[in-house]
Amino acid sequence: MTTDFLVRRRTRQVRLGHVWIGSDHPVLVQSMTNTDTADAEATARQVFELWRAGSEAVRITVNSAEAAAAVPVIKEKLENWGCKVPLIGDFHFNGDRLLRDYPECAIALAKYRINPGNVGKGSKRDEKFAFMIEKAIEHDKVVRIGVNWGSLDQSMASRLMDENAKLARPLPVEMVMREALIRSALDSAEQAIGWGLSPDRIVLSCKVSHVQDLIAVYRDLAARCDYPLHLGLTEAGMGSKGIVASSAALAVLLQEGLGDTVRISLTPEPGGDRTKEVVVAQELLQSMGLRSFTPMVIACPGCGRTTSTVFQELARDIQEFLREQMPVWRNQYPGVENLKVAVMGCVVNGPGESKLADIGISLPGTGEVPVCPVYVDGEKTVTLKGDQVASEFQAIVEHYVSTRYGEGGAKRADNKIIPLKAI
Repeated sequence: MTTDFLVRRRTRQVRLGHVWIGSDHPVLVQSMTNTDTADAEATARQVFELWRAGSEAVRITVNSAEAAAAVPVIKEKLENWGCKVPLIGDFHFNGDRLLRDYPECAIALAKYRINPGNVGKGSKRDEKFAFMIEKAIEHDKVVRIGVNWGSLDQSMASRLMDENAKLARPLPVEMVMREALIRSALDSAEQAIGWGLSPDRIVLSCKVSHVQDLIAVYRDLAARCDYPLHLGLTEAGMGSKGIVASSAALAVLLQEGLGDTVRISLTPEPGGDRTKEVVVAQELLQSMGLRSFTPMVIACPGCGRTTSTVFQELARDIQEFLREQMPVWRNQYPGVENLKVAVMGCVVNGPGESKLADIGISLPGTGEVPVCPVYVDGEKTVTLKGDQVASEFQAIVEHYVSTRYGEGGAKRADNKIIPLKAI
């Protein structure tokens, strides 16, 4: 996969546990739990699920004494399950007290997320913020200074509004608010450095909930600093709205080389799968050619020629199968994430798309002969028919993966992944 069309913005590099953020390193996928962190078992299981889905860092809420006490327990459980994903502590309001009272929590976390608008008011703000930075220095932790539209430091916003009102030609309110976000992040980073935090331990974010505001803020922020930037459209929403809005904003910024970590902040359906935000982030980066995470399934949208649901069901099943296999395959078969599989519904584009993929199948459309030619590396190898087409094609895909990518996998056979059902 090539990224020659895109020049990434050079930033500092920050080490987060065993992974790197910034510089020439790949854009990192991040996610966040929505369990009660005080429930160590439930939180550890969800972190594991997110990591297994491909999240390379996971943020957890640390909002109470019980939550802080649970953090080292969560980390120990994860390590026992073979999961070494960096944990990020999300602190608001009482983070200084929790880091002070629960040193094991401070040590277990790889990064502290601090919101300048929520660390205190007046003189207490600087006092609390300074204490949290001191703890980050003491334990050599990364700090994300994360400014949010909905919890912006009101003293900063009021001061800039007053200054703007005195101008001969005042700027629009939205421009002043964007400036307040950026200034809050940059000024807080300068404070942290003044207290002794290395610039190479800082990540910035300025999250808003509207696409054009996010693009404008990050363009300006990137022009004024070289810190790694975490991207995310906050309060993006539920379902297709959240996916479309997040993708619209982040795609523009990523295309311009901006952003070093990303999170897709989706409101889950009641009882929904939290890992969906990981899948969307991966698919966004992979669709843009920035990274590869899992084999891509190419499938036609269907039309009057494909009145049968067979190709839709096969495309769904193959896609789910490939994603389910990736936790094991990424260790056994290096490079398998670049695989392209085509599942097509009729003769119009079916054979052509199947030939262009690494492996593809062209199912018969309405009125066509009920046979399914399979193409491997551009060549027709077999024709399937009957009731077992799906299982037979899946077996062909498995065989292709093991033969094409298996040589490197032998070297990693000792790298075991604990199945999800085993924890």
